[in-house]
Amino acid sequence: MKKIFYLTGVAIIAMNILGCAAFIVGGAVGALGAYAVSKDTVQGETDKPYEGLWSAAVKVSRIRGAIKKEDSIRGYIELGAEASRVQIRLSRLTRATTRLRISARKYHLPNLDLAQDLYAKIIDEAK
Repeated sequence: MKKIFYLTGVAIIAMNILGCAAFIVGGAVGALGAYAVSKDTVQGETDKPYEGLWSAAVKVSRIRGAIKKEDSIRGYIELGAEASRVQIRLSRLTRATTRLRISARKYHLPNLDLAQDLYAKIIDEAK
């Protein structure tokens, strides 16, 4: 009986830790103003102009993988990079603020590291 209680407790603790891992890892990009929205998505708002972010997103996407879909009006890029399916979305919130959201999944599993890396590269590249 003690063994079952112990194993159940360990399983519950493990699920709690793994469930919060995306938010803990997301803190690594916090210096750039980004945060983990889910286990596969990083999002942040910036005051960099939309056009500069779009150009940077396209440039970084071409360097890191193959672009499958690209729509500058809707602010959407889909690409394959490092065996992952990546979606990049840009949204104008105000005249001066743009939201950058990047989702990455590798074999249907979250790839938050790739999403964070792409986010940081796009923000650094944007003018």
